[in-house]
Amino acid sequence: MRTAEIIRNTTETQISLRLSVDGSGKSAVSTGCGFLDHMLTLFARHGRFDLEINCKGDTQVDYHHTAEDIAICLGEAFSKAVSDKKGICRYGDIILPMDEALILCAVDVSGRGMYCGSLEIPTEKVGDFDTELVKEFFIAFARKSDITLHLKSLAGENSHHIIEGAFKAVARCLKEALSIDEKYKDEIPSTKGVI
Repeated sequence: MRTAEIIRNTTETQISLRLSVDGSGKSAVSTGCGFLDHMLTLFARHGRFDLEINCKGDTQVDYHHTAEDIAICLGEAFSKAVSDKKGICRYGDIILPMDEALILCAVDVSGRGMYCGSLEIPTEKVGDFDTELVKEFFIAFARKSDITLHLKSLAGENSHHIIEGAFKAVARCLKEALSIDEKYKDEIPSTKGVI
């Protein structure tokens, strides 16, 4: 079973996170930010990951440290849970609609953490969440999970829809990329023999 538990305690956040890659989409998420809770809950559901997150952060400042540190922990959890990457399909891609929004996403579980994104989010906030933190979240997540993540909005006018589409798209691409190819379950999907 591909699972991981991460504990991260800093002067800005205290986070405990549990992940099961081969789950059913169950989640228990408490970040101190309702919008981020919503995004991570649907991320778990659409990726079919079991996810528990508890975060106490300096939300009296803003949600920056909370969002970034949760992304760090989530990335570390994925990296730890799939460690040698034996048998994974490695790649995942989707063009995902969310009402008027249309999101393109592609993932390579490459061992090289990189985020290449161009999400055009029209407002500065959704509720009390700064939308610029979406980019910060995915940069930290891609770096710590050692994946190459491409994410682009092809259409969209509603900021909530664009961001929700992005989280759903990343989850579905990860689900595809991390699924085990039974025909090659004992092989590393790279000519290098290691990822």
